[in-house]
Amino acid sequence: MRQHAHLAEVALSLAGRTVLYVVFGFLALAVGCVAFQRKLLYYPTHHQEKFGLSEWLHEGQQIGYAHEVPSPKNVWLLLHGNGGQASDRVYALASFSNHDSVFILEYPGYGSRPGSPSMSSINAAAKQAYAALRSRYLNTPVCVVGESIGSGPASLLAKNQPPPDKIVLIAPFDKLSRVAAHHYPFFPIGLCLRDNWNNIESLKGYKGPLEIFGARDDTIIPISHAKALAERNPSCRFWEISGGHNDWADSGQVKIVNQ
Repeated sequence: MRQHAHLAEVALSLAGRTVLYVVFGFLALAVGCVAFQRKLLYYPTHHQEKFGLSEWLHEGQQIGYAHEVPSPKNVWLLLHGNGGQASDRVYALASFSNHDSVFILEYPGYGSRPGSPSMSSINAAAKQAYAALRSRYLNTPVCVVGESIGSGPASLLAKNQPPPDKIVLIAPFDKLSRVAAHHYPFFPIGLCLRDNWNNIESLKGYKGPLEIFGARDDTIIPISHAKALAERNPSCRFWEISGGHNDWADSGQVKIVNQ
């Protein structure tokens, strides 16, 4: 009997240690996730190429690049995805009207802009840029377009007063945590995701025109997320386009206009 009891105690001890190892391993993974998630989320580059764009200055500091036309019919603030930098988005200009001016925001920590990228720093930069355009163009519609992760700060600007005259979202998410859960289904990454934009919540109450483009073959932010966001905004216009996450500008399927 004593031998059986001893064996049972050994088994329980081993089981307890296994549970502890699993718990500690999970905690270590969670801590690592919190510590390094921004390195996994943001991929800035820092080259000096302008690609024919002009520098966008605000209070003496460069905050992005611009393609300006005389007496624009509309002004667009473009909030780009998580890779590259503002000047790389010169390819997007073909999607805009020749009568509109386009201002491409440089995120903190991207290009030559100082700082570090995060949800709070990008949101603050977007709000500052939007206010600067509103102050400069008092009698011109100021609209916003958000691409990929840029759909987060773009949607949040819907809460501003006055709100954007139009919002266009390209390959957006409904909630960033849901995209993370799609890519890491066996890890509760949503619990430790610090930069967790919620576009559903941000767009609540927005009365202006809203267009959403979702890419059919998108494996980075699957089209189901764009559809889910559109379903929560029944007055929006939803467009399903072909190609993957980064193919929207090449195909000519996306036309960014405010009529």
